[in-house]
Amino acid sequence: MTSHPATAAPALPRPRGPLSAAVITALTTSARPHPTPDRLRPHLAAPDPYGDDLQLALYVLYELHYRGFAHVDADLEWDPGLLSLRRALETVFESALRTGTGPAQSVDEALGGLLVEPAGHDPDSVSHHLQREGTHGQLSEYAALRSLYHLKEADPHLWAVPRLHGRAKAALVAVEYDEFGAGRAEDVHAHLFAELMADLGLDNAYGRYLDAAPAAALATVNLMSLFGLHRALRGALVGHFATLEVTSSPASARLAEALRRTGAGPAAVRFYTEHVEADAVHEQVVRRDVIGQLLTDEPELAPDITFGIQATLLLENRLATHLLTAWRSDHSPLRIPLSGTPPP
Repeated sequence: MTSHPATAAPALPRPRGPLSAAVITALTTSARPHPTPDRLRPHLAAPDPYGDDLQLALYVLYELHYRGFAHVDADLEWDPGLLSLRRALETVFESALRTGTGPAQSVDEALGGLLVEPAGHDPDSVSHHLQREGTHGQLSEYAALRSLYHLKEADPHLWAVPRLHGRAKAALVAVEYDEFGAGRAEDVHAHLFAELMADLGLDNAYGRYLDAAPAAALATVNLMSLFGLHRALRGALVGHFATLEVTSSPASARLAEALRRTGAGPAAVRFYTEHVEADAVHEQVVRRDVIGQLLTDEPELAPDITFGIQATLLLENRLATHLLTAWRSDHSPLRIPLSGTPPP
């Protein structure tokens, strides 16, 4: 594993098409004006909403609101041209999500579906696959992809805090307090995941595996940023948060067992065992105190909460299909295998 300062900004990734190339070029040149939807209209005519080019362009633009990139001017976070382009890309992404989530459910129906665990092995579940037959290499690949979120774990959901009030806000902050280690830096979940990566022999630098991540993995992280950065989507952000907390405990138990079975070190196992008990409690708080109170305060947000749940499941299922298809074909799901080199 390579050691990096924990606060270091990542390097910009390689572009994957004209949209991401335009964004990355804009961040590395002083030339103005920066790309706008009008200048990129031919490439925005019919982009693949889940494709590598659009998802990487969105990821890079969103990352300006997190740690940014090495040698990129922090002021570009609010560049009007880049913001305009981001909004155009978001519109394509959000439209596809709304089309793909199908008929609307009630919040109770959507949450109820999350609470149902399959009676046996679920062939479409990544955690079931890893628990039963996953290899050390597959667990490492999974950790590398998930690092794009887990090394910023809970950060996107903080954007909901100033947009809630009363009991819903207090409950959300209580759960987030645990996610950030309850005041102890060594227990911050992002830090625990970095230790998991080190235990698996991975480079735990923030953003290290961005070039290796397929579009399906980028989309799961972009969803959180989309919901978090728009006050109008605060209900969807709460729905996303609920989905993670409700489904985390049983999946974490399976992943902890997979790591033990393959001989991973204690730090790797600890990350998931920490989530088994904590998220079982968080699930109750989120359902009762965050969602329950939010629906009392703002009942009109019910469709948005459901959309957040459904969109999260849609993208997680797309990622699961990508991972399982690759592993069952004895291929790496990464664009750049952990032992390989970048494509030309």
